[in-house]
Amino acid sequence: MTDIKTFEGTFNNVGGRYALVVARFNSFVVEALLDGAVDTLVRHGVSRDDIEIVRVPGAWELPVAVKKVLEKRDYDAVVALGAVIRGGTAHFEFVAGEAAKGIAAVQNSTGVPVAFGVLTVDTIEQAIERSGTKAGNKGAEAALCALEMVSLFKAL
Repeated sequence: MTDIKTFEGTFNNVGGRYALVVARFNSFVVEALLDGAVDTLVRHGVSRDDIEIVRVPGAWELPVAVKKVLEKRDYDAVVALGAVIRGGTAHFEFVAGEAAKGIAAVQNSTGVPVAFGVLTVDTIEQAIERSGTKAGNKGAEAALCALEMVSLFKAL
């Protein structure tokens, strides 16, 4: 199928402006996600001057903050970072589900890529594993997603 024109993003010389919208709740995990995201963007050539961090109380507030950020400022992509850890009540389902739906809705309504770097895990151990230990760093992965989407949109 090499004769079919194909579009896809790359990770080299992407550039662009990025907002990292970061939940403070569960900061012992989220700060590691933030470090991973910033490191990934910078290692792939994004200037620190083209990265801005917006802090919100928790994952519940991420969608509205991402929406406001995109209304007020010009970014090529947003990376939403947070952690929702299951507890003994139904609170987890409400927060995790609404954060995911809200972020998807903002992305779809604005046309700006919003990478989902929100951990939704059952245990603190799983959160730690996904924030830079044996399961990688999901903040870094979300930043890679943002880079690839910015590159793809430029190619289109």
